[in-house]
Amino acid sequence: MKIAGQRWQKIQEQSFYRATARERAAGVADDGTFRELLGPPDKICSPHLPLLGEVAQFDDGMVTGIGLLGTRPVFIISMEGTFLGGGIGEVNGAKMTAAIRLACYTCDAIREKYDGQVPEDKRPVLVISFDTGGVRLHEANAGLLAHADIIDAIQDARGKVPMLSLCGSRLGAFGGMGFVIMATDVVIMNEQGRIGLTGPEVIEEEVGRDEFDASDRALVWRTTGAKHRYIMGDCDYLVADRVSAFREKVLAVAAFPLARILRMRKTGSAQLVKREQELVALSVKEKIKDSTDFWRYFGNDQAENIPEMELERFLQTVKRRPEAK
Repeated sequence: MKIAGQRWQKIQEQSFYRATARERAAGVADDGTFRELLGPPDKICSPHLPLLGEVAQFDDGMVTGIGLLGTRPVFIISMEGTFLGGGIGEVNGAKMTAAIRLACYTCDAIREKYDGQVPEDKRPVLVISFDTGGVRLHEANAGLLAHADIIDAIQDARGKVPMLSLCGSRLGAFGGMGFVIMATDVVIMNEQGRIGLTGPEVIEEEVGRDEFDASDRALVWRTTGAKHRYIMGDCDYLVADRVSAFREKVLAVAAFPLARILRMRKTGSAQLVKREQELVALSVKEKIKDSTDFWRYFGNDQAENIPEMELERFLQTVKRRPEAK
């Protein structure tokens, strides 16, 4: 289904947090350019779910496709958290892997066309919109293998296709997808976005409520939420909760030279591993008990006010973790 004209304009003003996977995908690309690959008419759905008494969905909870960002082809992967918690299984994981590899194939084809060089204004861009709790437990090992294939494809895309992650939907990016989002080049979030590995309830169950109280919503948000991720450097850009705000930032970042985008990565080198080890050592040395302790350490004197701070004032005044030297 083509989304263009007034409908596309209406999506631009929608809340990114409340938008569906298909709306987010079409809204990031230029007006009317997004074309879905393996959409509902193709009826590519999980063969495992009916055997487990679950109702399958014809897109398996993931929208993949291609559009344009000006002169650049953009490959878009958008997850639907309302279907089985956005869980990654065999089929939707394969769709995600295929989209990443198709972006790489397109980049190689452009390089061949232009005598071994990829013009910056024609370099393909990969955009992933996260809305997932991680692996789909219904599919167990198939879901875990899908995560491995996705990471493998991301590694192949490094230094070739800029990979931009969007995190601002209901579920954020958790479980194995917490690893995946941190393996991309750039992370863009709204205030509603969250990134983590193990869910709060699981942490409480394993180590006790004294260590982490999953019912304390304020604690959960200031630990996994976008403002904390921005201060710590896990999130590169924090934007307003509108589809248009995410699109504008994607357009701006996509125009950066590839070398600049690659310098924004958070994983993938011994230097970056050392940087995270230094953070662990710092947390022990300073006896960090809460994210607000980190905020104060990095120079935010009124750290307790940060969760309630308006976005514009936050971006103007907040002090972030220093960049690696």
